[in-house]
Amino acid sequence: MIGRLRGTVIEIGEEEALIDVGGVGYLIRCGSRCLSRLPSVGQEAIVHIESQTSEAAGTRLYGFVDREDRRAFVLLQSVQGVGPKAALSVLDVLPPADLAAAITRDDKASVGRANGVGPKLALRIVTELKGKSIGEGLAQTLVPSAPTTRPVPSASGEAVAALMGLGLAEPSARRAVEQAAGELGPEADLSSVIKAALKDMGR
Repeated sequence: MIGRLRGTVIEIGEEEALIDVGGVGYLIRCGSRCLSRLPSVGQEAIVHIESQTSEAAGTRLYGFVDREDRRAFVLLQSVQGVGPKAALSVLDVLPPADLAAAITRDDKASVGRANGVGPKLALRIVTELKGKSIGEGLAQTLVPSAPTTRPVPSASGEAVAALMGLGLAEPSARRAVEQAAGELGPEADLSSVIKAALKDMGR
């Protein structure tokens, strides 16, 4: 079973990417957040892979930039009614850390923002994943938190929207914000993330 690929990005589509590894092209299905974080065509990428095989579809490879995303993808599919497409949609709107926070807060509305996830499925996700750790770096027990320890929402989504408002394409905006957020840390506020992203882009 393939667990990771390291190769050259050949193509990036709307739902998949083609990665060349030693002359073999691997077609990998990815969420939009993963696709936006991949290096440009012609550059080297490391992609964490979850392989799934079925009689109808054969073997499909699902790709993630982070191991935590792959683990959350697998965990989401342990919930009845959540298939690969729905799991990718959830991770597009809620990265693992934000998903863990939403589950802790019983925030069904945030989970329900995912494409194809209705209120009933969002409720099932929050209910069935309560108490389970999500991702290697998020090995906390998901129990209701006191108001003083409530997780702070990520500013990344708002920062991407702000950069897009300045005329930047979504993939470029997401890459810049991801880099800025990585440099500043998870506690960075919206203004700081936007300024750092613009600085990194030379604006």
